[in-house]
Amino acid sequence: MHFDLNFNTDIPKYQQLVNAINDALANNSLGSGDPLPSVNTMCKDYSLSRDTVFKVYSILKDNGVIESVPNKGYFVANDTRKVLLVLDTFKAYKEVLYHAFVNNLPKNVIVDVQFHHYNINNFKTILQNSKGKYYKYVVMNFNNKEVASILSDFDKDKLLLIDWNIQAEDNHNYVFQDFGEAFQKALEPAVLAFKKYKRLVFVYPSFTSHPPETVKFFKTFCESNKLNYKVITDVKDFDVKKGEAYISVSDRILGSFLEQCRSNDLEPGTDVGFLSYNETPMKPFIYKGISVVSTDFKAMGATAAAFVNEDKTVQTYIPTKLILRESL
Repeated sequence: MHFDLNFNTDIPKYQQLVNAINDALANNSLGSGDPLPSVNTMCKDYSLSRDTVFKVYSILKDNGVIESVPNKGYFVANDTRKVLLVLDTFKAYKEVLYHAFVNNLPKNVIVDVQFHHYNINNFKTILQNSKGKYYKYVVMNFNNKEVASILSDFDKDKLLLIDWNIQAEDNHNYVFQDFGEAFQKALEPAVLAFKKYKRLVFVYPSFTSHPPETVKFFKTFCESNKLNYKVITDVKDFDVKKGEAYISVSDRILGSFLEQCRSNDLEPGTDVGFLSYNETPMKPFIYKGISVVSTDFKAMGATAAAFVNEDKTVQTYIPTKLILRESL
């Protein structure tokens, strides 16, 4: 067994070794009950101090990854389980989901995180290379015609789809949010706030991967509430004007909105309004607070963890809610 360590990096050597051992478990180079090199061997082979190696083994032991046997050494824990979590991208709200997921798992579960970035080749490589190597699979899918075929090769009892109902079958396990009707209903408590403004503008950039049904239900919401509205797909057309309120699925647009407000001396919540999609830890504190419409990513992560912990069917939608703050 050889572990690759890089001595020309800012990552501490102990953390590199912890990561390397976890990676060996994830790719089946190490398995339950396998012995690990002795402390003396690790020190000699990798030019490490005894304190460093003891720290590595202590971390892994505390996490339930390995166990020690007096006078025999260290071994991979027999009940260690490996789980693959596949996300699209790592944004602030995905970090909330990730930590809720990991923090609700027992110490003997190792989570390997991969990102497909909406690239079907990345998605295919990740899933095909992982087949049969993990206890369970938690996958954030996306809109591509090949995804369903790739997922069909996996045991549905071991697979959980999260976030968007785009390829799920009736017998799939899933934890979704509803980007359509639930989004529309969540907007209803904001009708009076929207009516403070002359027009409501939905900024749906062409570069976004946000589900398009949100735009459809936005239009229905505006028409049913007799709101003057517009949809923008070209970010070059995003010009903040007094008397308008904006909804956007992109935090890039939120940044542009605040920059334009500052440049044009416009007061969010008074002169102009803004509603952002997806709650993040910072949005309550940006400016005087950014209003959001969002599912509960903490609940989504915790529910996904329950799927890993329990052998039962999971089919649920996490509610979408509105949080009104000073920006609207």
